[in-house]
Amino acid sequence: MTESRQDPEIPESSAESAATAPQPIEAQPAGTPAAESQPTETTAATARVEETEFTPASTSPAKKSATVGIVAALAVGALVGGVSGAGVAAWAITASQGTQSGTTSTPQNITVNDTDNVNVVSAVAAKAEPSVVTISVSGTSASGTGSGVILSEDGYVLTNTHVVTLDGEISDPTVQVTLADGRLFDAELIGTDPTVDLAVIKLKDVSGLTPAEFADSSKLNVGETAIAIGAPLGLSNTVTDGIVSALNRSITVASSAAPENEDESTEEQQNGQNGPFDFWNFDNGQGTQPQTTASSTISLPVIQTDAAINPGNSGGALLDSTGKVIGINVAIASAGSTGSSTAGSIGVGFAIPSNLAKRVANEIIKDGSATHGLLGASVVDVSSSDKSATVGAVVKELTAGGAAEKAGLRVGDVITTFNGATITGSTDLTAQVRYQPAGGKASLSYTRDGRSTTVDVTLGTLK
Repeated sequence: MTESRQDPEIPESSAESAATAPQPIEAQPAGTPAAESQPTETTAATARVEETEFTPASTSPAKKSATVGIVAALAVGALVGGVSGAGVAAWAITASQGTQSGTTSTPQNITVNDTDNVNVVSAVAAKAEPSVVTISVSGTSASGTGSGVILSEDGYVLTNTHVVTLDGEISDPTVQVTLADGRLFDAELIGTDPTVDLAVIKLKDVSGLTPAEFADSSKLNVGETAIAIGAPLGLSNTVTDGIVSALNRSITVASSAAPENEDESTEEQQNGQNGPFDFWNFDNGQGTQPQTTASSTISLPVIQTDAAINPGNSGGALLDSTGKVIGINVAIASAGSTGSSTAGSIGVGFAIPSNLAKRVANEIIKDGSATHGLLGASVVDVSSSDKSATVGAVVKELTAGGAAEKAGLRVGDVITTFNGATITGSTDLTAQVRYQPAGGKASLSYTRDGRSTTVDVTLGTLK
């Protein structure tokens, strides 16, 4: 959509800096990449570098255990009169018709039976529950469920692109949203950003919703509490917890951009080459993932967590110990082959950092789409033939007049850091640059002839 919209007041977000050294993952692409028409992909082979967005600053970093007692008291107080457990929504999707059927009783509320002994997970879950929704999406040949996070009182909701496009299968979804209190609303798609797998929908004829609060994800530490809320397998308001396992991870997954011609969306298959990272957002009644039809890959900067994330959690909230959103759940690592009925969480899940999610959501709401920076360079991973004393991304080609060339980079330079994040390969660089908005400013370090240099770059615009 192209018309301008007024930005809602999404609580607390901030400019995210990549301050901790990343531990990028050598990810096998989630599908067979298509021929590039623009510099958007990075692989172990030659890859064009694109870049990402830069997010606004937050005023409220995540607090630690000193606030647990207060948070617990407030959360339990909010539950008075609504703590009873109710029925669980059970979804079954028929394999033959790809349609969703079943009955839905009142969604499961966060149940607290002993209010004198509430731990931090119970308190956070009770506080955040009204801000997390279950999203049901259907098209002509497929359907599924995912999760979402409420952004505004008037119904803007943030989720993943792959939730609203059914992993790239449909372009004109029918969307229905179930609130935590069981109310159902139709919703319209406002816009998608396949580059970082985010999307915004808006509920129709609604007011008085409870927006989620966003924490400053640049202030996260490894080891902090991480709590996931969503609808795995269609089970609304499911809570799992763990810790922040790693920061500044980079993963490569299949793009879920909607097909230009929906009639042709199921013709290409990925031959089972989904790699170790999967979206696993839909429950089809058999625990398997719908066929992925996307033909290109994207590189994502992510937070890694061991909080259990399963099919249906995509688009849901990853929260800190105060109930603020630190990430939007997006993918998991899988140990077995995709399509296995036993596939699910193995304790390696990923979420898009809240600062990036907040910026992209605001841009989609205002303009219908989000922007991303462009470095203007093709890079590959360092190999033994490069005779480099450090890991990084080797510049193989420069775009004339591009940001990299203007900053003084040359072919053969090894990029080692970007905005403070350690770059260990092409996937890292692509993910970190995509984090920035078009025209964003960043610092970049590279080595040449054994000497390290740091320069400032003004990024171009990813088309």
